[in-house]
Amino acid sequence: MVNKEVSDRLREIARLLEEQRANPFRSTAYLRAAITIDELDRPVSDFVEKEGIDGLDALPGIGAGIARSICEYVTTGRMSRLDSLRTGHDPIELFEQIPGIGPTLAHRLIETLHVDTLEELEIAAHDGRLAAVPGFSRNKTEMIQAWLDRILGYRRPRKRLQAPAVEVPIELLLEIDFLYLTKADEEELPKIAPRRFNPSGEAWLPIMHKTRSGWHFTALYSNTPRAHQLNQVKDWVVIYFYDDQHHEGQYTVVTETKGPLQGKRVVRGRERECREYYAQRSSALNAG
Repeated sequence: MVNKEVSDRLREIARLLEEQRANPFRSTAYLRAAITIDELDRPVSDFVEKEGIDGLDALPGIGAGIARSICEYVTTGRMSRLDSLRTGHDPIELFEQIPGIGPTLAHRLIETLHVDTLEELEIAAHDGRLAAVPGFSRNKTEMIQAWLDRILGYRRPRKRLQAPAVEVPIELLLEIDFLYLTKADEEELPKIAPRRFNPSGEAWLPIMHKTRSGWHFTALYSNTPRAHQLNQVKDWVVIYFYDDQHHEGQYTVVTETKGPLQGKRVVRGRERECREYYAQRSSALNAG
């Protein structure tokens, strides 16, 4: 039954591509893949479970891109390529908007990486997959990273946060940071599904809301390109805050890697206060 479901969806993709006047090669490729799936003598789910994408890619008429679509359907029950085409979205036109990418490279992106959205392309640009695609040099990859960061940041509406007239006490920020890390590690927090760096749409990012001493806090791991590049997503914590007088702002708390505060949690931009805080705490412990 799953074979027919998969082949039906591949044929629908082919039909939609043809209706949207995409390159005929693309629609033909999906038709060939549908025929291959129909002729299998065992469920396609067996290939996915035992051999993965490589096993599907080895079948006649199925390339890596279509193999990923099939894997996605078998494991999640959806095919994002089909979903995007049903809404009239052609990723070829979308990727052609990016400086340095024409029809040939856009087609190569889709067939090689199986990406349909700018968010998915951003992930590929940062995890090394884009640099492995022929035609994407290191310089071009870095240019695309910068362009995507600028465009996606612009598309996500957000209020510019100014430094508050009244600063949150450093000990309170570190308390919120400690509480967030502890509860996140113990799986006690609700999780959200960020749009960036999250190709599966999984709800993985823990989020915490707390009110302390008249301040309202929202804390969550940093899900930024830089955090992913440095493998610091589970270390860097972003804390948003505001009070009833509308003082608001944000800070990032990290584990210091050098200097006298090495190994300690530090609020970026307020390192001096952190040094004073830890020195006072150390003096208090020694006095006790």
